[in-house]
Amino acid sequence: MIVPSLSQQDVDLLRQDTPGVSQRIHFNNAGTGLAPAPVLTAVKEHLDLEAQIGGYEAAAAAKPALDTFYTALAALIGSKPHEIAYVENATRAWDMAFYGIDFREGDRIATGRAEYVSNYVAFLQMKRHKGIEIDVVEDDACGQIDLAGLKAAITPRTRLVALTHVPTFSGLINPAEEVGEIARAAGVLYLLDACQSAGQIPLDINEIGCHMLSGTGRKYLRGPRGTGFLYVSDAVLDQVEPPFVDLQSADWVDDNTYELVPHARRFETWERYVAGQIGLGVAVSYAIGFGMERLGNRTCALGAQLRSELSGLGAVTLHDKGKRKGGIVTFSLDGETPEQTKARLARESINVSVSSASSARIDLPHRGLDAVVRASLHAFNCEEEIERFVKALGS
Repeated sequence: MIVPSLSQQDVDLLRQDTPGVSQRIHFNNAGTGLAPAPVLTAVKEHLDLEAQIGGYEAAAAAKPALDTFYTALAALIGSKPHEIAYVENATRAWDMAFYGIDFREGDRIATGRAEYVSNYVAFLQMKRHKGIEIDVVEDDACGQIDLAGLKAAITPRTRLVALTHVPTFSGLINPAEEVGEIARAAGVLYLLDACQSAGQIPLDINEIGCHMLSGTGRKYLRGPRGTGFLYVSDAVLDQVEPPFVDLQSADWVDDNTYELVPHARRFETWERYVAGQIGLGVAVSYAIGFGMERLGNRTCALGAQLRSELSGLGAVTLHDKGKRKGGIVTFSLDGETPEQTKARLARESINVSVSSASSARIDLPHRGLDAVVRASLHAFNCEEEIERFVKALGS
């Protein structure tokens, strides 16, 4: 079944709900998406309520909205609500899963060249302190993780397959489902970083086959900053223990005993950004209302259109790789550093970002790149913005 993209009426509604589009061209959704009006309203109303009646009292009154976060996230990725934890950001969510694994000396981690900087330095820390080994699987001819190479890299000592679904520095969409089949056949834990894919493309943990998945609210889901989530399958709760606990994650049974709560909320902390959790729940429900397949189709189509337009500019070099590409487009311009390009576009009220080698030590330098310009589009962007962007870039 072919799922259509958004109608023009849908796009018009997305833009009407997004105040920021009237001020500038926002091609930095892989940094922070522009929040839609329902999210802004939900966050502001709860902050007002806290100011009026107190934080504890406002949280109690907002329990239905807080619970909606779990059901909405579960619907987004195809899990059960009790397999979802609210965490303050994607990196901390990923950390809660990764550092919860009881690594032993000689254990191995299989990963790819698209791995995010915060994840990789965690690997290095575990290597320093626990003596694990890191197996970096090369890219295939298309630029995605080499599936045959991943199979070959897995040994009896492999404890974890860790994959970044969509890297922050490329349009690549890694084949997460095929990686899941390999991890499942090998009986290895599988942790997927969905920081850039959640909200950009559809996610289904049943198709992907991952045991753990981390994501953020502030990027393609268009939720508040300071929000994130973690999915942990019931099947691996006995293999992943929170690296730290509090009164939210554990019950204090007696003077000398505690028991972890029997679901993914053992990875939460009690204190949290309550308005943010409410806002993220609204953001996820908002995306589901349009249909993630339809949003994803439009986002990927806009990315393809921008690549096509940029390829017609002789001074531009595209740097995206992968068999499947999304809404992130990376490039460089002859005679101008990425930072200079970003600054020049900012003067035209156009937002882009720069990804540097310091965030991609096993990818960008491997390709001879110090930095790239990153333009990241969302479904609320439009074709006219692409034309204006290309014109400004070419000038």
